[in-house]
Amino acid sequence: MPEEILPGVHDITVREGEGRRFRAYLFEDPVPTLVDTGLEATTEALFDGLDRIDVDPERVVVTHNDGDHTGGLPAVVDRYDPEVYVPEQTAADALGGVDPDVRYGDGDAVGDFEAVHVPGHERDNHALVDESRSVVVAGDAVSGSDQRGLPAGYLLLPPAVYSDDLNEAEESLERLLAFEFDAVLVFHGSSVLEDAKTKLDRFVNFPGKPS
Repeated sequence: MPEEILPGVHDITVREGEGRRFRAYLFEDPVPTLVDTGLEATTEALFDGLDRIDVDPERVVVTHNDGDHTGGLPAVVDRYDPEVYVPEQTAADALGGVDPDVRYGDGDAVGDFEAVHVPGHERDNHALVDESRSVVVAGDAVSGSDQRGLPAGYLLLPPAVYSDDLNEAEESLERLLAFEFDAVLVFHGSSVLEDAKTKLDRFVNFPGKPS
C-alpha cells in the first residue's frame, strides 16, 4: 500500500516482514519519477502501488546496483517505457538487460535532484538531494534506526555485513551535510521526515569525535 509521506512524494513499500522492508519512491512532479524498483519478485506489488497512486513514471532513477533496487527495472521499462538514469559506476550486468538513457555521476542534475556520490555501502551508491523540497533520497547511505531494532526516528549506517567499506560509508555522510534538508528517505527501516539534518549531524559529529 503506497503512502504519501510528503506532498507529492509516495513511499511504495513492496515487501515488509521479519525485520526487513523494501520500497521504492515516486515523486509526482514536475516529471513523475520513480526512484529504484524493488526486487524482481516484488514487481507486482510495485505496479499495484503505482496503480493506486494513478501516476505512470516517466523517469526511473537507480541509486545503486543492489538487486533490491534494480530487480524490477526490466519490468518497469517494459510497462512504462520511462527515461532511465543509472550511476556511471553501475555495472551493466546489474540492469537486467536495460540500456540506460543517462549515466549520471556526482554533482549531476537528475531532474530536480542533485546526485551525490556516497560510496561505502556499494561503490556506486548515490543519494539524490532536492533542496527545494528539503529532502534527500539516501540510497543505502543510511538506514532507519528501527532496521536494527531501535526506536524509529533516527539514522544509522547500513549493517557492515551488507557494506563494502563501513569506514568509507561513514566518511561519505559528511558530503550530505553540505546540503540543506529536513527529511531523509531510506529504503530500509523508517524514513526520518523532520529534523533529519540535525539528527544526521549529531550521528556523524558525535561528542568526543577525534578531529
